[in-house]
Amino acid sequence: MSNISSGKTYPLGASITSEGVNFSVHSKSCSRMDLLLFDDADDRKPARVIKLDPAKHRTFHYWHVHVDGLKSGQIYAFRAHGPYDPDHGLRFDGEKVLLDPYGRAIAVPKAFNRVACGRPGDSTPYAMKSVVADLSTYDWEGDCPLYRSFNKTMIYEMHVRGFTVDPSSGVGEEKRGTYAGLVEKIPYLQELGITAVELLPVFQFDPQEAPVGLSNYWGYNPMSFFVPHTGYASAASPLAILDEFRDMVKALHRAGIEVILDVVYNHTAEGNEAGPTYSFKGLENSAYYILDGHFDHSGAQRSQYANYSGCGNTLNGNHSVVRRLILSSLRYWVEEMHVDGFRFDLASVLSRDINGHPQANPPILWDIETDPVLSGTKLIAEAWDAAGLYQVGNFFGDHWKEWNGHFRDDVRAFVKGDSGTVGTFAKRFLGSPDIYEHRNREPEQSINFVTSHDGYTMNDLVTYEGKYNEANKESNRDGHNENVSWNCGVEGPTDDPEIERLRTKQIKNLFTINVLAFGVPMLLMGDEMRRTQNGNNNAYCQDNEISWLDWKLLEKHAGIHRFVKYLLDYRKRLPERADPHLTLANVISLSQVRWHGREVDCPDWSDQSHSIAFTIPAADRWFHLIFNTYWKPIEFELPQVPDHFHPWKRMIDTDLPSPHDIGEGAPLENVASYLVQSRSSVVLLADRKRLG
Repeated sequence: MSNISSGKTYPLGASITSEGVNFSVHSKSCSRMDLLLFDDADDRKPARVIKLDPAKHRTFHYWHVHVDGLKSGQIYAFRAHGPYDPDHGLRFDGEKVLLDPYGRAIAVPKAFNRVACGRPGDSTPYAMKSVVADLSTYDWEGDCPLYRSFNKTMIYEMHVRGFTVDPSSGVGEEKRGTYAGLVEKIPYLQELGITAVELLPVFQFDPQEAPVGLSNYWGYNPMSFFVPHTGYASAASPLAILDEFRDMVKALHRAGIEVILDVVYNHTAEGNEAGPTYSFKGLENSAYYILDGHFDHSGAQRSQYANYSGCGNTLNGNHSVVRRLILSSLRYWVEEMHVDGFRFDLASVLSRDINGHPQANPPILWDIETDPVLSGTKLIAEAWDAAGLYQVGNFFGDHWKEWNGHFRDDVRAFVKGDSGTVGTFAKRFLGSPDIYEHRNREPEQSINFVTSHDGYTMNDLVTYEGKYNEANKESNRDGHNENVSWNCGVEGPTDDPEIERLRTKQIKNLFTINVLAFGVPMLLMGDEMRRTQNGNNNAYCQDNEISWLDWKLLEKHAGIHRFVKYLLDYRKRLPERADPHLTLANVISLSQVRWHGREVDCPDWSDQSHSIAFTIPAADRWFHLIFNTYWKPIEFELPQVPDHFHPWKRMIDTDLPSPHDIGEGAPLENVASYLVQSRSSVVLLADRKRLG
């Protein structure tokens, strides 16, 4: 029998010592805590139960114990005993097996069952368990985060499983849809030219939180804030899964690609009052969650969960215990897993206080903003939540960048040809100064995107006007109803060559704007080969061909792929990318942008206008961009270049077929105007002549 001692309150979680393992967990209101030790994840009862004596194993609100002889790989969990009093926010249940909130690895039993973990009775056979992990033995071989500046960053939002799980990926069956499978496709990412992957959630999540018969594919329902999702690993051992994730990060870094994690600190997989108990509910429900109160003759009742996330509950991010948990998690992924940054899902939730009210100076956001470990990382906010708190342009601190939802909607509307969009489009292209300049923000504040996981793919944006989410089993009620999309004349797929040509051109228009606009471009996985979800704009529960990347599309749409690849390469060679000290704000301040319409220096800003042109002059080169979203060709007068410059030459004309649509063309000698075809974008370049 192993020797048991009182242990220490810190560090939280399971910590390996020279004699064994120290365990520490927070629970203010519980009356007794049990440490459960298991021999196997599928055990129906623990091999050993260690009952913690409050007099010996509790300090303030922390329960702690040291067990000699335990090693890395030990499976464990907790049981917390105390009052079940939902009206006062307490939901203790001594029959529920609880994950360690600070656990570093997880063992998933074959019988894991979300429903069983939510009904009365012992959850041991059905519950995930934590695993002790020694993180010190992994060889990083000198790897560290890349710390690339935002002005040199091009983001590729992707799903670890969906990227390679389809057999068309060419990845071996045992590695499809895994961290190791992603490693095999790194050469593709390098060739495409992206500099960072933004991975949809990789924290351990509950795949069973989905309509009956479907599985949760996106993963926006975390069960742990420290553990890589086991379902994305080709390895079976919980400890080997940690190594596989780190191998992926290390391989991406060697290829010059940063790793940004899409993180969910706004809610958990435990859902509302009808949901399962996995960890937080059973340890200290009223600390971890924002609870709704209603009033009757007896006073406030706290049996319901506030739902600012739209997912059943809201994590109480500004509670001191939860703040520590979030900050510890972020530091862990940087220090131990070497990730380069984070995109915060529904980040505005984190600005709410313990009663759900928005705060001017949210403690957790300032904790993250000022943390020295996180100071070199990328912090990106989805600056809104599901309850209408929209903070794009007004998010907190200097470090944060923002998903620019205005860019998405305004660019879609302009390219679609909507009236009254020219003025807003011009602002979006130049870094949205109307949104950010009032706070003295750089144009790189804006993460520019036209599509993301949430909504249509680029192909579907020009193929469907209605959503087709019936496969989600919610009677097509889910997903956005307003998508600012246009089907180009026919709803759904078509063999009409003219419709297909128009759709291809519209996609190239959208890519041209997204990649060349001032700010940081983000592309959606598979858009560069016209991946389709068949009109489903909320494929969160579609772990199948609807969501997976079909690599056969790469050959079918080779022209689009070539176009995007060239665009990304061209962006890298722009002056502000070559000079690490030259920001987009510097370029804008040094260049007097000239606006034009059909005639030079005569822009048409009226609501009836569907075209705009502008010149960005610099010392060594001039850029001239023309966007015509009108349904007829327009002849545009060209500005004269200085005598010491070469004539204009065409870089992009989205109306031309591949490979003539992009790439340096012959000089436009003695040309005073350019005929821009309907719904087309043109980019011209003039270089300074070299002396001698």
